Amino acid sequence: MITTSKPGRALMAGAAALAAILATAGCSSNDSAGGDVTLQYWMWDDTQVPAYQQCADDFTAANPSIKIEITQTAWGQYWTNLATQVAAGSAPDVWVDQSSYYPQFVEDQQVENLTPYIEKDPDAIDLSLYAPGVADMWVIDDQRYGFPKDFDTIGLLINKARADAAGLTEADFQNMTWNPTDGGTFEEVIAKLSVDQNGVHGNEPGFDKDNVENYGFIVEWADGSQGQNFWGDLAAMNGFTYSDKNPFGTKFNYDSPELVETMEWIVSLSQKGYAPSFDQNSSLSRLEVVKAGTAGMTTMGSFNQMLYKDTPDDFYFATLPTGPEGLKSATNSLTDSMYAGGKHKDQAWEWIKYLASPACQDVVGETGVVFPAVEEAAQRSVEARGELGLDASVFTSYLDEPDGTFLLPISMHGTEISQIVQDALQGVALGTTDPETALTRANAEVNELFES
Repeated sequence: MITTSKPGRALMAGAAALAAILATAGCSSNDSAGGDVTLQYWMWDDTQVPAYQQCADDFTAANPSIKIEITQTAWGQYWTNLATQVAAGSAPDVWVDQSSYYPQFVEDQQVENLTPYIEKDPDAIDLSLYAPGVADMWVIDDQRYGFPKDFDTIGLLINKARADAAGLTEADFQNMTWNPTDGGTFEEVIAKLSVDQNGVHGNEPGFDKDNVENYGFIVEWADGSQGQNFWGDLAAMNGFTYSDKNPFGTKFNYDSPELVETMEWIVSLSQKGYAPSFDQNSSLSRLEVVKAGTAGMTTMGSFNQMLYKDTPDDFYFATLPTGPEGLKSATNSLTDSMYAGGKHKDQAWEWIKYLASPACQDVVGETGVVFPAVEEAAQRSVEARGELGLDASVFTSYLDEPDGTFLLPISMHGTEISQIVQDALQGVALGTTDPETALTRANAEVNELFES
């Protein structure tokens, strides 16, 4: 049985913004009269199209009067096209939605509230099947606007050749610890992976931090106000919480000591020569740098692991290090939203139910491309990657930890918050300001957004 859970912890807001504030579209009547219906379904990830086409074919086989037409557009154009179609009143019946965009859609009444459909169809979806927390993010004021379709976590990508050169084995990357005072065993490993132009490692006497040949770690600095790909994970393990509540907090904590000292430690990696400075790596792909062996290690989302399916023996994968508050990873999820102005809402509801069901998510999981939100389907993805030589268990192991995953903040003003915090952290990364000053100023600006 399905229950509409109250808003809990929040999720990733990892995108810049909708290209423009969307104009409110008028809602049309729900034309569910007899006859065949073709639903328009939009998505951006081309690697997932084959799996969802199979879901569409299976769905139509069971519901011959409802056909699904899938349109895939790359991320950069996807949101611009969607904004245009919504404003024109001709958006697709169902589209793949993301947490940084959906609050504005809800506020502008452009996505359908699914609670009335759930009340009529209470056994449609069993929320207990999903990975922890990801169902909560699609609820606003006890009203549900979507079901989770997948989830992801963050781990570590390690270049095996660089590890071998440093005398490190795969076991050395498992169960590392971190703290903001001395970096724990995590910093020790990073130091060993760092090599100067004379071949001296970062843990050895005479290491020249100003002339580094291979860095031990690559930091993700362009991570908005969430820090999903590094600083947010470490800060959460240091006791940091983004806001007074998630989703839809109105008082933020970017000036907290737990975040400040986390950022101070991250900055120290560059100061010690263990990581490149911001101006050195800001234009480079972290994953490509590690793949090339110019750096030994970086963070990586579970959604990117399949990039290494052709060379699995060249890399190690590991969980993040365990911090003072335990082992934690940010997690994210997507949903399928129903257009509030659609003409075939009853049929769209049937499609959304199927997309959220084990039947479809098992198909997606068997491809290994992503981790479906249904946990058993996610295990299929782990197994599919394992057959390719990729250890995906490091990404799902957080689910076995108490509070091992946390949802990044969803809130109104998400775009503005992301820009404010990103600007502050860029100043920190460039060394033009210190973390405490930058974050205190940024936090005041963020909280001002909620005072009017």
